[in-house]
Amino acid sequence: METKAFKFEINGNGDHFYGTLKVTGKLTHEDYELFVPAFEQSLQCIKEPRVKMLVDITQWDGFELEAAWDDLKFGLSHGSEFTKIAVVGQGGLSQYGVKIVNWFTHYEMKYFEDIHEAKEWLDV
Repeated sequence: METKAFKFEINGNGDHFYGTLKVTGKLTHEDYELFVPAFEQSLQCIKEPRVKMLVDITQWDGFELEAAWDDLKFGLSHGSEFTKIAVVGQGGLSQYGVKIVNWFTHYEMKYFEDIHEAKEWLDV
């Protein structure tokens, strides 16, 4: 699935899945209106999905306010489906955001500046 801001893929074996999400530009509410149903549809037939996700934010320019709210709602409603999330960025505040998110989630989330290290950590 692809929008102007999201490029999303998910592949799986049994109940274990590996997803990639590349985020570009500024995220909007409209982007989440497309992304969330696509994510939900990709896992709808799985009783207890376990997802490892690689999120590339190297070309991300932040959120519109409503999209930030959408992101929080997505995390609250789908957080139990993730086991590990590797976020690849280019420094800045994003690395601190990942640390803060870790305080409130049960899955592991880690920040990287090298995509190969992120994939190695995910063990994919």
